[in-house]
Amino acid sequence: MSPAPDERDRIRAAMHRILDGTPHRCNGALTIVALALEADVPRNALTQRHPDLRNEFYSRVAACGTLPEAETRLRARITELEQTITNKNAELARLRADVPALVTALNQLTLENRQLRDALTGRRNIVPMSRQRLGETD
Repeated sequence: MSPAPDERDRIRAAMHRILDGTPHRCNGALTIVALALEADVPRNALTQRHPDLRNEFYSRVAACGTLPEAETRLRARITELEQTITNKNAELARLRADVPALVTALNQLTLENRQLRDALTGRRNIVPMSRQRLGETD
């Protein structure tokens, strides 16, 4: 498939928007994936058809020296989410460690419950006779 005639122009415009911190279609990350998304071109347009624009983008990112606000915000959010995952994994490990003890307690309580019910019903080999068999009526 041949590239669109305005593909290079769209890539350059997207490059300017991302570097200015005003992306329209992407999250503002300084990556080729974000640039391709912002320019509305396939990623291979930058990796295969226009490697010069890809290299220009990386050069301009390196020349900026500082990360744009969107990139800083995204990196902070990623760090926060990674910490959340770490905390959730630790909690999950604790809960999994508790399962055997809880199963044992449940089995013990079930056994005790059965024993108490048996004690309340008395002997199991005594079957009550119905009133009608004894000739009694209500």
